[in-house]
Amino acid sequence: MIRSMTAFARRQVRDVYGELIWEIRSVNHRYLEMTVRLPEELRVIEPGVRERIGQRLGRGKVECNLRFRPGAATRGEIRVSERMVSQLLDASQQLLGFLHTSSLPTVTDIMRWPGVLETEEQDFTPVQQMALQALDSALDDLVAAREREGARLAELIHQRLEIMREQVARARERMPWVIDSVRERLRARLAEIAGELDPARLEQEMALLAQRLDVDEEVDRLSTHLDEVERVLGSDEPVGRRLDFLMQELNREANTQGSKSVDVETTAISVEMKVLIEQMREQVQNVE
Repeated sequence: MIRSMTAFARRQVRDVYGELIWEIRSVNHRYLEMTVRLPEELRVIEPGVRERIGQRLGRGKVECNLRFRPGAATRGEIRVSERMVSQLLDASQQLLGFLHTSSLPTVTDIMRWPGVLETEEQDFTPVQQMALQALDSALDDLVAAREREGARLAELIHQRLEIMREQVARARERMPWVIDSVRERLRARLAEIAGELDPARLEQEMALLAQRLDVDEEVDRLSTHLDEVERVLGSDEPVGRRLDFLMQELNREANTQGSKSVDVETTAISVEMKVLIEQMREQVQNVE
């Protein structure tokens, strides 16, 4: 099953440690490129986040954001440093003697002094584990979304493959008539300007002309490439680069066929093929 590179997933979890919200966006990109934004309390899990994304996604530009709202279990208890307050008051008394004033610092002034209020250091290990578990779920959602979009892309490509096969069949059926028609026109023209012609030489020239106009090899290669596209679409591995290469090969054969065309219908067939190939190529650009 092919997967699209464009998708979005959001996963929200909440317990006594707080609320976590993951948002993951991915768009098409030649390689796998990650941007990870984490709150300061959870920055330590970034290597694990990148490893998980790399294990689940093969290509795409991925933006992964985590928001964290602490809960009751992660709010550290605030304590007053009695030692620091005592030192501040002693220093204030000394300053009063120097400045000859009776103005003591207010409670607010004391609270603002660095080190007066102490917050108990918290263990964020449970939150980190919860965040990584939630990330796994968010990646499950993202992969599922990419697979759904990939199935839609595969259907569009299959539709154009069927039309391409019809065009290949038309070209194969048309070519004998085209070569016979060109041979007759050339024979009639030479007869008008040269009178009696050497039949052997004429047949030799006709054979060379038919060889230059023959597109059997191009048509065969087109059919082979179409079969390969069908096979690749059924693969479970990332196939975007392989499909892109096949689109280039299909386009090359269609161009060669068009360059050999001396018939309005075969020219139209070649143009239609190139339009279909371009439509498939646009879809393939978003395949992982």
